[in-house]
Amino acid sequence: MGHALRIAAESDVLRTHPRMTFQAGAYSYEIVSDGQQNSYRVSDGKETIREPILYAFGNAHVAQTYVYRRNEKLYEARVSYYTAIDGLDWTIGDVLNPPPSLEEAAGRDISGDEARNCFSCHGTAAVVNTKLQLERLIPGVTCETCHGPGGSHAAVMLLAPGESLYIFNPKKLDAETLSQEFCGACHRGVDTVAMMPDLGGINNVRFQPYRLFNSRGHDPKDARLTCTACHDPHEDLKPGAAVYDSKCTACHAPRGAEQANIRTPGKTAAVSSTAKSCPVASERCVSCHMPKVELPGAHFKFTDHRIRIARQGQAYPY
Repeated sequence: MGHALRIAAESDVLRTHPRMTFQAGAYSYEIVSDGQQNSYRVSDGKETIREPILYAFGNAHVAQTYVYRRNEKLYEARVSYYTAIDGLDWTIGDVLNPPPSLEEAAGRDISGDEARNCFSCHGTAAVVNTKLQLERLIPGVTCETCHGPGGSHAAVMLLAPGESLYIFNPKKLDAETLSQEFCGACHRGVDTVAMMPDLGGINNVRFQPYRLFNSRGHDPKDARLTCTACHDPHEDLKPGAAVYDSKCTACHAPRGAEQANIRTPGKTAAVSSTAKSCPVASERCVSCHMPKVELPGAHFKFTDHRIRIARQGQAYPY
């Protein structure tokens, strides 16, 4: 999360790709990096829009999207870099067939609420009293994004140790609030998706809290089904299906066992698991029950967090 947003000059993608091009009908796209400046150019053969790239969103694990300023407004570039193809393609959701104008072909106006959302989720301290203040921006998701301003904490610890630490601990939230409201504020919870129809369809495979909420047998009050039950936000995402087997057996008895004693976080007494054991396998649970789904245009397969019995050929459950 620390690399969710970078100043363009600090983007490894831009630094190692001095020239990237993309052609769509009459429009040609070019991103040029000369070590001093990163330029975004779009031309229809008659006129050209040329602006410096200011920000790079995403660490390029999947993709990296670029933001520029034009006429005092922020725009998201219509093309993004995708790691799988090592090149440019349409930014997700931005395909225009054909674009009605050169300005529209170049980028999408994200000024206002969308800009605040983008920078507050990918960066730190850029939004103050609901106003976007990019001069205060700290690129990437830092400790303060989740735990609150560190200055107050440091002052209290120096002047009055033992008093309130002035640090917010998300672990104290109940299970539903933690996943759907706290993590879901950026990763999209069920309420957010419900209020935004354009987030429907297969595109919502990217919204893990929403997909988790709709899982078969999901209990929003069960701490074993929160985002942090499987993912430590302080560590890099762990690849590999077998890594998460122990998380599955926190609810499901291992294969062949009638029940398992588990401990719910925050509880001292052991409780019995009532979830069935899997009759098929005892490892790599997520490979069957959290299938990878390819999102068209993303050049990537996302892990679907809607836990279920996924059968080959089965339609994607919206």
